[in-house]
Amino acid sequence: MSTIKKIPMRKCTGCGELKPKKELIRVIKNGNSEVMLDLTGKMNGRGAYVCRSMECLTKAVRTKAIERSLQISISQEVYDKLKAELDNEG
Repeated sequence: MSTIKKIPMRKCTGCGELKPKKELIRVIKNGNSEVMLDLTGKMNGRGAYVCRSMECLTKAVRTKAIERSLQISISQEVYDKLKAELDNEG
């Protein structure tokens, strides 16, 4: 008897929809309070997720949802890296 593998779901900080973890980009805050992108989804630290769409990223930046989720202020450099990552995919 085969078992059905459970797909981990995460909530996008931009649109608020639950989506499979692999479809989202993870932003983490590590133990040194450094904020960075986690494209593998396996780095240690507190994470916040954003859809791979510019609309969701724009909304998350405007409402400061990622900052609230990670409980830290985020530099423009991290947002620029996120935007560059989305541009590379599109």
